[in-house]
Amino acid sequence: MRIEKKGNNVESKNAIEIRNLSKMYKLYNRPLDRLKDSLGLSRKKLYKEHYALKDVSFDIGEGECVGIIGTNGSGKSTILKIITGVLAPTTGTVTVNGRISALLELGAGFNPEYSGMENIFLNGTMLGFSEEEINARLDEILSFADIGDFIHQPVKTYSSGMFVRLAFAVAINIDPEILVVDEALSVGDVFFQAKCYHKFEEFKKQGKTILFVSHDLGSISKYCDRVILLNQGVMLDEGTPKAMVDMYKQLLVHQDPVKQAEGSETKKEDWKQGFLVNPNTLEYGEKQAEITDFVVMDSKSLQTNTIEKGSKFQIKMRIHFHESIQQPIMAFTFKNIQGTEITGTNTMYEGVNVEHTDAGDECVVVFEQKMDMQGGEYLLSFGCTGYRNGDFTVFHRLYDACNITVVSSKNTVGFYDMNSKVWIEE
Repeated sequence: MRIEKKGNNVESKNAIEIRNLSKMYKLYNRPLDRLKDSLGLSRKKLYKEHYALKDVSFDIGEGECVGIIGTNGSGKSTILKIITGVLAPTTGTVTVNGRISALLELGAGFNPEYSGMENIFLNGTMLGFSEEEINARLDEILSFADIGDFIHQPVKTYSSGMFVRLAFAVAINIDPEILVVDEALSVGDVFFQAKCYHKFEEFKKQGKTILFVSHDLGSISKYCDRVILLNQGVMLDEGTPKAMVDMYKQLLVHQDPVKQAEGSETKKEDWKQGFLVNPNTLEYGEKQAEITDFVVMDSKSLQTNTIEKGSKFQIKMRIHFHESIQQPIMAFTFKNIQGTEITGTNTMYEGVNVEHTDAGDECVVVFEQKMDMQGGEYLLSFGCTGYRNGDFTVFHRLYDACNITVVSSKNTVGFYDMNSKVWIEE
């Protein structure tokens, strides 16, 4: 095992190099077994081996913004702690080229009994700065944190939002070449988060390196050049944000994304097998007509829960008719995660009549459109309605049937992008 930190004079195109990194924990059934093992009193192995990380290798180039995603327990925070020296690996090597600053879980590196001001100097000293160098950066730190007179109070009296403001202000203003950020930003208010992400963009323009762990897939997609996907301590893959988010969505429903990628064309009856579906979908209707399957396809006709903003995509529904129905109406609706309906359409609005609707018939309705909604998380619902004996009837509805992530590199105000063309007249 080796953790190596090189000075700024070392020539390298990589800011961080990870080689065959593993972290193993010993799990004991009884405290007595732990004691016996530590004293060497037993020849038997009294513990089970649990690998938080197993044989992970990757490089992060200078100036890259790299995201790490994965389900809970995949090893994301563990690898950040090893990179920053908080934890020691069991085996493998870590090489860091440049000054590193980290914002990990709330409370790391701060003494709760000290005031905010005292903690600024404590952290700066631990990072190798003199008192004069810290004083030179003090105004910027205080301005960014913006917590007023609380800076002179013990940090144990801070709210979580104030705490993370100060921690982030210190982390980004000590002139790091590598910034490592865990989920800590999620406790800040929306305005402070916007301020932090603006700072990320500044860092990228300055050619600095950012390693970013978050469950906010929209931010991962927007800011990261590359994404690393971990699963149960193993590095599953690395690639573009969209590709890795797609694989991550499959992991959430315990599907193997590697097997999905290697598989052949999806069979007609298996649309939802390679697609993330809400297991708690709200379903109702008398089912004279039933929605038996649905799927979302990207511009390459691949099943996906992730759509790039500005690209074309398809929504497909398969309906089975248990009775003869005249002029059924098929519909879809997008809602945001707060439950507000954003948009949707149906076959009646689009002037499409559905033929062959006798008992036993099936039909597939395809809606094709361009994705102009802002980047973020949305819920997709489906419906089949119509008239029966002159009365409007809900045959089948599936509310919040699946989640759709819109990946965007540019968001505007509101729900939709107006796709404006902008120029300056001379």
